[in-house]
Amino acid sequence: MSGIARGLLGWIDARFPLSKMWREHLSEYYAPKNFNFWYFFGSLALLVLVIQILSGIFLTMHYKPDAELAFASVEHIMRDVNWGWLIRYMHSTGASFFFIVIYLHMFRALMYGSFKNPRELLWVFGMLIYVALMAEAFMGYLLPWGNMSYWGAQVIINLFNTIPYIGEAISEWIRGDFVISDATLNRFFSLHVIAVPLALLALVVGHILALHEVGSNNPDGVEIKKNKGADGIPVDSVPFHPYYTVKDIFGAVVFLGIFSVVVFFIPDMYGYFLEHANFDPASALNTPDHIAPIWYFTPFYTVLRAIPDPFGGFVGMSLAIIVLFFLPWIDRNPIKSIRYRSFLFKINLLIFAVTFFVLGYLGLNAVTPLYSQLALRFTELYFLFFIVLWTYSRSRGVVFWISSFVILLGIITLYDVFINTSERTELIWQTWSIPAAYLVITLLLPFLTRLGSEKEVPERLTS
Repeated sequence: MSGIARGLLGWIDARFPLSKMWREHLSEYYAPKNFNFWYFFGSLALLVLVIQILSGIFLTMHYKPDAELAFASVEHIMRDVNWGWLIRYMHSTGASFFFIVIYLHMFRALMYGSFKNPRELLWVFGMLIYVALMAEAFMGYLLPWGNMSYWGAQVIINLFNTIPYIGEAISEWIRGDFVISDATLNRFFSLHVIAVPLALLALVVGHILALHEVGSNNPDGVEIKKNKGADGIPVDSVPFHPYYTVKDIFGAVVFLGIFSVVVFFIPDMYGYFLEHANFDPASALNTPDHIAPIWYFTPFYTVLRAIPDPFGGFVGMSLAIIVLFFLPWIDRNPIKSIRYRSFLFKINLLIFAVTFFVLGYLGLNAVTPLYSQLALRFTELYFLFFIVLWTYSRSRGVVFWISSFVILLGIITLYDVFINTSERTELIWQTWSIPAAYLVITLLLPFLTRLGSEKEVPERLTS
């Protein structure tokens, strides 16, 4: 480094902790040496956030948050603004890629126990980011003022009407009017562009600071800070820079390649990223054949539809998100990594992943008697996952496993006998076998077989 550069750096350091931040968060931040593929998605989420902010700024320059002009302004961006089509497709594709990356990032946390002690607050920050992203995506979804945007927002906002006593007032406050109108578009635009991004950036900073305070988890679930050398550096670690900055740059290049293919060749992803009904302007007189939210909301939308009572469906959908916040206190098993958890835990996690995919698929399709019952069964599996996860948190006796099986299956059966409103009785009992089989696998097999036994966790990453 030249004398001028050193002098400039010293001048900055005397007034701003630039070198200190570089050392604490990059060059002298020591990370486990055994990161694998699953650890790309944290940095990729940050990359997509930057893409969304930059593309959003340029879209805002030409977009008009006016019910009479919004749809036409999007058409203007696509057809008349230089490279406007590319910026718009980057933003719309980026929204879907953001949730793909976030869901994979969350699944990695489930696999390797990244939410467990001492990372509970880190997980809570991450969940708050997820909720903020959902709010940001929902508000941005209305802005093109397409027909699906209009009717999708109508359905979601009307959910608040189901809340006793105050629901109608809340819906009116969200809309800013008695119906979705210009006032709704304006407030959603301001929240989407200013309020929620500011909150999102603050949460991301908190998430990163919490991560660097407690240290990164790793695929073996071993706390590297417990084994330090004479110099105070964890013996199973490497500096984040240059080792993982190079690794993350490689991951970013591969990701941007895939991202570019979608943006340039299939930006609508056959109607999943940009619904075909959204290429028509919003109309209160033209209802789409099938109203459904964008794909990343559909698992929770299916939970909503699975419960016939409107308020019960709203509560169920809310609980499906809220329960994720309590994951560090649901799974108290000291073993973090899936590598050393029991085979039944791995089956349980696999079933949960399949359940989430199925819920998403069902939410994209119109309601039929079969799909309605499947939605109920996979909603039951979704919540049963967390109950079973809690049972795996510590050693249990045979009586506990059997009684848990009987109680949970009994509750499901009583619901089918007294509350299930399906007119096709045969579908009720055919689909009843889905949660029944799940409970047999996860609650009866632990004491009937050795599949519930766990492995010994090593004390270090390397011997």
